[in-house]
Parts: sequence; structure tokens; C-alpha cells
Amino acid sequence: MTKRKQVAIGLLGTVLDAGKGGNRWENWRPTVALCQHEDLLIDRFDLLSQVKFASLARNVADDIRSVSPETEVVIHPVEFRDPWDFEDVFGALHSFARLYPFDPETEDYLVHITTGTHVAQICLFLLTESHYLPAKLVQTSPPKRRNSALPGSYSIIDLDLSKYDRLAARFRQEKKDDISFLKSGIETRNPAFNALIEQIERVAIHSLDPILLAGPTGAGKSKLARRIYELKKGRRQISGGFVEVNCATIRGDGAMSALFGHKRGAFTGAIQDRPGLLKAADKGILFLDEVGELGLDEQAMLLRAVEEKTFLPVGSDREVTSDFQLLCGTNRDLQAAVAGGRFRDDLLARINFWTYRIPGLTERREDIEPNIQYELERFAERSGSRIAFNKEARERFLVFATSTAARWTANFRDLNGAITRMATLAAGGRITVPAVEDEIARLKSCWGERSTDSADRLLVEILGPERASRLDRFEQVQLAEVLRICRACKSLSQAGRHLFSISREQKTRANDADRLRKYLERYGLKWQEITKIGDTRVAGP
Repeated sequence: MTKRKQVAIGLLGTVLDAGKGGNRWENWRPTVALCQHEDLLIDRFDLLSQVKFASLARNVADDIRSVSPETEVVIHPVEFRDPWDFEDVFGALHSFARLYPFDPETEDYLVHITTGTHVAQICLFLLTESHYLPAKLVQTSPPKRRNSALPGSYSIIDLDLSKYDRLAARFRQEKKDDISFLKSGIETRNPAFNALIEQIERVAIHSLDPILLAGPTGAGKSKLARRIYELKKGRRQISGGFVEVNCATIRGDGAMSALFGHKRGAFTGAIQDRPGLLKAADKGILFLDEVGELGLDEQAMLLRAVEEKTFLPVGSDREVTSDFQLLCGTNRDLQAAVAGGRFRDDLLARINFWTYRIPGLTERREDIEPNIQYELERFAERSGSRIAFNKEARERFLVFATSTAARWTANFRDLNGAITRMATLAAGGRITVPAVEDEIARLKSCWGERSTDSADRLLVEILGPERASRLDRFEQVQLAEVLRICRACKSLSQAGRHLFSISREQKTRANDADRLRKYLERYGLKWQEITKIGDTRVAGP
């Protein structure tokens, strides 16, 4: 196997590398010293030098060859008008990097950052960090004793941070903390929701483009938008505030003024200038909840403000600037609104850059339990009273909350209301079964349902909430009826005769008990497990 070449790239040190006569070897010269280390063989040194220092560059090249005959030295001319001007230096080094014939298949590269002005060293670091220079950094240091012929020391720095275990662990923990922050610290269990939040975390940190949060009312869009703001603010990515607007509340003549501001005298009642909400969001985040409720005129001005960062307040002929990131929320189908002429297609195309649908509570039933605990903790923070369920009450509420009987039409608002009411009425700091039953009846009444739903309760009781929620509604209805009959019968045979009475009469099937046993096995159920709690039996042979 062919040995890979070690190539060093570095700037000529017009001060540190200088020296004439025999006494120059008494001074530590970093470019020459780099090639003197016995454990670091440099096959080629690409020496970057301004033309006016060509003589010094040649002398240094000769000295490298004398101490390391196997090192080829190639001098590359680079020109800076001012070696302390960042733009000038970065431009020259960037041009060198783009034209350099890198061959990473056969060569390894080291960028020497000891020589050159501090500005040049920063530029080399940035070009290496951004992979314009596909290299590691090498830093050299003089020997501890002055006037020593020793080459000093060197250290190699790999900017691929994933190779540093402790740093990688720190980044993983930071990412985990950010994701937990977006979820308000709730240990959610729904895989699809967790994957969604993980992607939103990446986008929130790395993008300034609009984000559209879709989903049903009460799913948590507004809270998530604020968390995105707080995450970016904590990372110092934005310096402005969080401005939240429910567009459904500003429809009509006042919408333009509220959003874009107005000048004094622009209309009757405009007794003073008003900056507007877009201006208030400068350097921060503007969250337009229910953005589908905006009128077409406001949509046109919003599009210009997002694209050009400028807009005209009502009654003004002078443009105002505001640089904000736009987040939008909606529970409407904006594509249908475009088709119906109620929403501009060009605005949708602009705000649809990153779109995420936040699922409702009924789509995340496995997340109800950790959210119950979260709501209890929030209640404790607000009221100063720590409330808990007793064991039976918690189990009863969970069975209901995770069943299909719980519609959660207002999603987390319903759950928050239920927990708050039960906690407020909890005597002695404990929520009891009667309190849970009262709350369930209240919720069902609000949802327009019967006060009891024994079929769903039975299904969740036997299968558990998670397994029950994974069944299609057709299967739920069918299995619930089978379980009801089984609970009411004394034996597997009796239940089979009740369930398959028609086919028995027609003699199309034999052995009803075996047929029922196989049906139950499809769901991992056994007769003894189903009937051990039930006592109600039907009469029958």
C-alpha cells in the first residue's frame, strides 16, 4: 500500500522566520522548526509568501532542505495590500484554497497557523473549519530554553469535533436539552412527535426562514412558537422580542394599522404615530397565529415585508425596515384557501418553507400520562399547592383519557382544564375516584356524548390504552362486543354459542369454543384473563 504524503501549508513569518548568517540557527524559526521534528515527516511544504519577501522565502526554503532533505518546498506567491485587513487577507487566502490542487486520496494536509499576522491566522482557521482547506491545524511552539537548537514542540488540532469523545458527548447532551426544552421538559413517548420536534430543533437553530406550524386548535402551536424563540434567544441568535398576534382578532379596518403601524392623522382617531407589530418584532420573532384569517390586502403587504424587510405604515410615504423571523400558525387547510381565493398563493409559497403539522392529543394518546404530570406541576407553580391522584383515581382517569371515548376536541386545553378543575377541588391534596368520575361526565357532556361508554372502557381495561389505540375503529367495536359477551358468560363454550349462534344453526362451522379461542389469540388474549375481573353472567345452557 502506497504511503500517504504529509503536506504542510503555511505563511512565511516575515519576523519569526527571518535571520541571516550562521547565527540564524540560534533563533527558533517556526517554519523551519516544523520540518525538524523526527516524528513528523513533512513530504512537501507549500510556503505562502508575498513577492516583496521572495528573498526571505528562498532562504527559508533552502534551510528547510538542509535540515530535511526529503521535504520538497514549493513557494506560492500571495499578495495582501494590508496584512491586517481581514477582507483583503481572507480574499487572497480563499483564492489560493480554491485553486490549490488538493488530492485527499493520497495526501494528508496540515495548516501551520503559527506564522503570519493574527488576522491571517484567523483566516486560515476559518478556511480550514469551513473545509476550503481540507486539513488539520498544526501549532508550533519554541523550546523552553532560549537559543536552543531544538525544534521546540508542535500540536495537531483536528477541527472535526465529532472525533473528540467528550466534546461529542457535550454536543449530544446539548441537543437533548434543546429538544427537551421545546417539549417543555415533558418526556413524550410518541415516536412520530419526538422525531418531529427533533427536526424542528435543527431548523430552529440553523434557519431564519419562515416556519409554518399547522394542526388543530389547542395542539400547542403557540407554546411551541414561544419555545423556538426562547431557544434562539438563549443561543444569542436573535436580540429582539417575541411578538404574537392572533390574526382572527385583527380582521377589518384595524388590521393594517395593528400590523404595519400608522402615521398621526392617517385616519379618524389616529391621534399619534403607531409603530405596529411588525416593527415591534425587529431583530426578533413575529408569530402570526391563525394566519389564514388575514385579509388579502394584509397578505400582500406581509409578503413584501417578509421578502424585502420593508413596508409602508398606513398614511406614510416613507418605508420602515424590520428584520424579523416569521413563524405562522394555522388550523386551516391553506391550500384549499388558495384554491378558494381566500389566501395568496405567493404568500403561501413563502411561508411554506418549513411546514410542520403538530398532531392533536388523540393522535398521541401515549403522551397523555406524562402531560398529566406536567399539568399537575404547572398547577403547583401557579397555586403553591402540590396535588396528586390517589392510585385508583389515576388509573381510572388514564383509562378514560387514553380511550377512544375521550375526544379531546380542544386538545391540551381540554386536558389542562380537566386537571386544573380536579386539582382545585381536591380535598386534602388528593384527587379521588369520585372527582375523576365527575370530571369525565363533565367532559363527555361538553363533547356531546353519553356519560358512560362501557365498551371503550372495557377495551382499554383489558388491552391497555396503548394497544387499544392502535386498533382501527372497526376492530375496536367488534372486539369490544366480543369481550362484553365473554365477560357475561360462564365458559368459553357458552360465549362461543352466543357469538356464533347463526352459523351453528346453519352448521357451517364446528367447535364454537375453538373458533372463539383462535379469535382471541389474534389479540394475544386468553379466556382466563378476560373473565377474572367480571362477575356478571348470562343465563344459558
